[in-house]
Amino acid sequence: MVWQRSHALSIEIYRLLADCRDWGFKDQITRSANSISDNVAEGSERPGKAEYHQFIGYAKGSAGETRSQIRRASALGYVDAPTGERLVQELTEISRMLHGLYQSLR
Repeated sequence: MVWQRSHALSIEIYRLLADCRDWGFKDQITRSANSISDNVAEGSERPGKAEYHQFIGYAKGSAGETRSQIRRASALGYVDAPTGERLVQELTEISRMLHGLYQSLR
């Protein structure tokens, strides 16, 4: 479930910023958003539980980074305030889900 939600979020961010001309910002936020689901997927393919745990930690860090960047995108007017708040809420929920998964792997 966390992979599906984080994957859908990264696609939404790509679409929202399709016309953004701030290439550096656009590259960074899409990379961090992609990193959430990518780290969940990569960790699940690792042979050991400890490695999976480590990759879930990376995914959680990327969720925090993306949340910070969404706030910046909203402040800069790249996304409207209601959309920015909705994305921040989704990222907060994804972080909670990742935390639960992280704790279950201990």
